[in-house]
Amino acid sequence: MAEETLWNGVVLSQPASIFPLGTDAVACAGFARPPRGARVADLGCGGGAIALMLLASDPSLEVTGVELDQLAAEAARENARRNGLAFRVVEGDLRQVSSLLPAGGMDWAVANPPYFPAGSGPAGRRAQARREDTLSLEELCRAAAWLLKWGGGFTLVHRPERLAEVMWHLKTCGLEPKRLQLLRHQPQKPVSLLLVEAKKGAAPGLLLEPDLILRDEAGRETAQCRALYHRDGKECD
Repeated sequence: MAEETLWNGVVLSQPASIFPLGTDAVACAGFARPPRGARVADLGCGGGAIALMLLASDPSLEVTGVELDQLAAEAARENARRNGLAFRVVEGDLRQVSSLLPAGGMDWAVANPPYFPAGSGPAGRRAQARREDTLSLEELCRAAAWLLKWGGGFTLVHRPERLAEVMWHLKTCGLEPKRLQLLRHQPQKPVSLLLVEAKKGAAPGLLLEPDLILRDEAGRETAQCRALYHRDGKECD
């Protein structure tokens, strides 16, 4: 059982078979900005890392995780219980989201989804969490669009080589991209992740945020990195 200390002392504990906490989940939580008291859906919540960080930052949020994998869903529930946080987990398939949660019932949604095409890469539970074997990018965007109220927000982290696909599927599902941030491990390094915020039914107009850079040219953590990890001494990946 691996343990990680997250924001404000919240502890994430999950079996080794579940995909481990990475910078992508932390960056997604940091980029999300649901309003106080918002109803938030964590789509494919895994062990609950993003939900726990959001709740650690703002306990007024009402967070519901949706997770297909039973072991991950159980870990998420246990993490919520151990940390004394109000976090509901619904086990189910986001491809049948209409049978899980009501339409338009969420103010915000977040997702750190599978990055790679179905059937690629090695086998195993952890590898499957990074492949679109059970949920495609298009299906994820459809699920978010179903759950969100008009004007609701969706925060998504993904790979830079799939930027065009991300934007296409968001827009075709009625989710207008409004903010985009690129993450680099160092200024001279290629972009490693992208962060997108979309709004349901919003007018076109995209704000390109300054890059999120984790380390300077000498390999030292940046102020951005320390702020992302809430200055708790956690080394950036």
